[in-house]
Amino acid sequence: MHRKLAAILAADVVGYSAMMERDEAGTYQRVRAGHKELFEPTVARHHGTIFKLMGDGLLAEFSSVVEAMECAVSLQHGLAERNASLPKEQRVEVRIGVNLGEVIVEGDDRFGEGVNIAARLEQLAEPGGIWVSAKVAREVEKKLAFGFQSMGLQKVKNIAEPVEAYRVTVGSKAKPRCASRSRSRLLVVASFLVLALAVTAVLAWWQFYGTKRETGQGGIPTVAVLPFKNMSGDPKLEYFSDGMTDNLISMLAGVTELKVLSRSSTFVYKDKPTDVRQIGQELNAAYVIEGGIWKETDRVRITAQLINARTGENLWAEKFDRSGSNPLVIQDEVIEHIIGTLGGQRGKMYGSEYKKVWEKDTPDLEEYDFFLRSNFFFGQFTPESLVKATDIILEGLAKFPDSSLLSCGLAWDHLLAANLAFDEKPDEHWRMASELEAKVLPRANLGPDARKSCLWSNVYVSAHEGNFDLSLRRADEVIALSPGDAFLIGDLSSAARFSGLTDKAIERAEYGLRNDPNFADYYMMMKANALTDIEKYAESAALITRVSDFLITVPLLRAIDDVHLGKIDDARSEVLKALAMQPWLKATRWRDMAFHINPAVIDRQVADLVVAGLPMK
Repeated sequence: MHRKLAAILAADVVGYSAMMERDEAGTYQRVRAGHKELFEPTVARHHGTIFKLMGDGLLAEFSSVVEAMECAVSLQHGLAERNASLPKEQRVEVRIGVNLGEVIVEGDDRFGEGVNIAARLEQLAEPGGIWVSAKVAREVEKKLAFGFQSMGLQKVKNIAEPVEAYRVTVGSKAKPRCASRSRSRLLVVASFLVLALAVTAVLAWWQFYGTKRETGQGGIPTVAVLPFKNMSGDPKLEYFSDGMTDNLISMLAGVTELKVLSRSSTFVYKDKPTDVRQIGQELNAAYVIEGGIWKETDRVRITAQLINARTGENLWAEKFDRSGSNPLVIQDEVIEHIIGTLGGQRGKMYGSEYKKVWEKDTPDLEEYDFFLRSNFFFGQFTPESLVKATDIILEGLAKFPDSSLLSCGLAWDHLLAANLAFDEKPDEHWRMASELEAKVLPRANLGPDARKSCLWSNVYVSAHEGNFDLSLRRADEVIALSPGDAFLIGDLSSAARFSGLTDKAIERAEYGLRNDPNFADYYMMMKANALTDIEKYAESAALITRVSDFLITVPLLRAIDDVHLGKIDDARSEVLKALAMQPWLKATRWRDMAFHINPAVIDRQVADLVVAGLPMK
């Protein structure tokens, strides 16, 4: 395997899919012309080589990081000049990321973390912007006539450690970076001291309480990802199987419901015979993930399975057959699916934990057990199951009155009752949810599960209170905590919809649909709701007619669509279905079930429900 140091430039067209949808032929011609007339000659002029070309982006390699940076700035200047005379909807804008690092050479292609970081920095950049790694900034800061604005440490997809990122500021020298480095050193020293104290505390706790459970803090299950096996028989492909394992560990580490063991803990088992139960005992892990990879030219087969480390029971297994020339894309797609299947509140490991807590007697239940038991009923989304969920939470709070996790669970119970029209007391429920969140969120050292739960519920409470900016920020915060949780991302389609960001709302709903197909009705409802808000009633109706009446929202949404499609009789039939679920329902209750930054949207929908036969008050 040949490795070398190189500067990598990653560029990607902003909003390419939307542009293609609006004007496929015109967009293709403009992007192609930009590539031929600007990108190819500019990269060549700076002695670079384009080693990968995608429809909406490219990757280029340079032996000089200075020339890579000069090329990046020239490309953005050239695009700005080309766009100056074009209407906004026809402009081609790109994001650029540049990294300096070691890459793996395989023929004309380049792989490895050096490439990955450049691609992730590009995704962080603003349209027309350039973001670079600290290595790049250090190398060129005194050699080129532009500066660098520190953007701090950035947690990026599939990279285990945060990346120190800088934004290029063309035309002005940035503030001296030495001060930034001094602050960074100070932070490192401070972090080390904090870590040392934390480790000391954990060791003391461990010695005192022992190791009775294969769980992390607060009862969170621990999972070990064993090195994926290279089954191709070609040692040159070892990088791909190792990269798959590293990226899966990195992504699972972002799932707050799990504690993931580090690479150093599990790679000691590489190429050794594995007894999952023995490994579980040695690592104190509740679950083990293992798999294998076969790769032939442009075709990859990946197998993965989840095993109960205590019993050896196989809980889940799946095979992925993918073709394509870009292994990073294939790897990302498969990992995204695995995370969506295993992690999150609808994941396989969470389901296994549900089963465990029902095997316990009530006096033995811990704080996290009450939370899991309650969630079992909460996720059934019926008025009757919500009563059971709330009873369990209140029982838990009687035993653990200061529990942030259980308080957040109670906030969710109130929110669901209000938002899904489970009873006739929405104002009381919204008030209680808001008060519980206000009590819990400011607490210091809030656990990851409690923080995730409370931020998530606050998305809805903030929208109900008319604070759509906060609602949107909360959604971004909670997704950052669990970037692979398919249910969470699909559900937070709503946050984007509330703020009128329809494309993002649909994108999140489709993510949920793709990675959690067993809950397809929910994500199709989310997507249909976004389409109804922008008055695409036929498209919405085509989706919502395929959805079962699992929530009262579904027939009401169908009724709104039918009114605008001239199907008044059908609309009235849908309202009758809703009234069969909740006979007391009134059209004004829709204001507790749907929110929008433009009040006229909700006003129109309430009026539609009245036309369909739902009483106003």
